[in-house]
Amino acid sequence: MEDALTDLPETNQEGPGPDPVVEARDLRRSFGAFPAVAGISFQVRRGECFGLLGPNGAGKTSTIRMLYGYSPKSGGELRIFGRTLAEHPRPIKARIGVCQQEDNLDPDLDVLENLLTFAGYFDIPRDRAERRARQLLKFFALEGRAKAGVQELSGGMKRRLVLARALLNEPELLILDEPTTGLDPQARHQVWARLEALKGEGLTIVLTSHYMEEASRLCDRLVILDGGRILEQGTPQGLIRRHVGREVIEVTGPTAQMRHLLADRKVDLEDLGRRLIVYNQQDDALFLELVGKHCREGGCTLRPGTLEDVFLRLTGRELRE
Repeated sequence: MEDALTDLPETNQEGPGPDPVVEARDLRRSFGAFPAVAGISFQVRRGECFGLLGPNGAGKTSTIRMLYGYSPKSGGELRIFGRTLAEHPRPIKARIGVCQQEDNLDPDLDVLENLLTFAGYFDIPRDRAERRARQLLKFFALEGRAKAGVQELSGGMKRRLVLARALLNEPELLILDEPTTGLDPQARHQVWARLEALKGEGLTIVLTSHYMEEASRLCDRLVILDGGRILEQGTPQGLIRRHVGREVIEVTGPTAQMRHLLADRKVDLEDLGRRLIVYNQQDDALFLELVGKHCREGGCTLRPGTLEDVFLRLTGRELRE
């Protein structure tokens, strides 16, 4: 993978910096009377990976569709590279790469032709487009599939091809809408490795995801959305420290003695009936010792706090339609 990366031309990024690539202020998007995005504000800095997390219907996709001009905003202010899409749509879109949720590849074209046809939308000269396409196929470990039909590709290969297509125009901002949904663990980790390499080259990335491990691994900062509003924002580790703590204890089948102990200590926890999720936000070593002594064998699990714990605490555990 590193050999493939060295074949790609250097990006024109200057590395992480304070100047915002994306700046949203009181951004809103409504469908009739329904406010899909209800007034959110955030900035994406140059060279960082910025995440938008939230349950289904939280407003993630509606937000990023406004970022690349697919959907108009209903209110608020949105600037990309310091400009508004309404006034400068073509120069802004020329600097953006988009990987949508759907694998909307052309089934009538082979792998290489899919890339070359897409390059035509950016008026990239044919020889340069083919050189760039082959570099990207190598980078995404698809060089052996250049003449294969799209229908012959696995799900992971298709997602890597869509990512390659999004990078054809050498964008300064890459927008990824759930890039690894539906992939098996091996394919997901392959995509993550490529995205980490691109991030290391200074590419600015905006990411939506349902995978908390993905967000923790890739995102420098993120916001958690629900109901079209921002519930919380910060770094993954900062959010974990703020809402969960360094460690979590899961108690299966808690005894009455255990419940009394936790109540006496006024411990922060979630009671799920047959299971307790206990948060050690104060880094209380004595508390951990006490819990350990009162856990029946095999009934307790001590583990690090995760972004998924934060997500569930903020958005709830009930199923969403």
